[in-house]
Parts: sequence; structure tokens; C-alpha cells
Amino acid sequence: MKRDKRKKRRQCNFCADKIEHINYKEIPKLRRYITERGKILPRRITGNCAQHQRQITVAIKRARTMALLPYTAE
Repeated sequence: MKRDKRKKRRQCNFCADKIEHINYKEIPKLRRYITERGKILPRRITGNCAQHQRQITVAIKRARTMALLPYTAE
């Protein structure tokens, strides 16, 4: 009698709120997807769908280029 130990997949926050595009200027929203070291959290931890995870990655990289977010921790 093996039990299925898989956890239920979390729903994407952006799909639940029906957000289609992620803006790089929304810094507080993007900070939730970055570690304190400055790394982008992977999809399996955040629970985002692939499309929104790609948009988050691009938005974080744009915000870093514009100096709105740090590349690394201080």
C-alpha cells in the first residue's frame, strides 16, 4: 500500500487574478520572486505557470537593467 506522496500543484497567482502581462515597474510584486541573495526563484517553488514564469524572469531582468532591483545582495 504505497501512498502517493505528490503534493497538489499550486495554481499560478497571475492566472488566478487574470493578469496577462507583468510589468517591470511593479517592484513589490517582483520582489516576491527573488531570494534575499538576488536569485530568481524557480517555477516549482513559486507555483507559476510557464508563461508567467517567463514574463517574471524578463521583467526582473529589465528591472535590474534599469537599476530598480539589485543584481546581488549587499
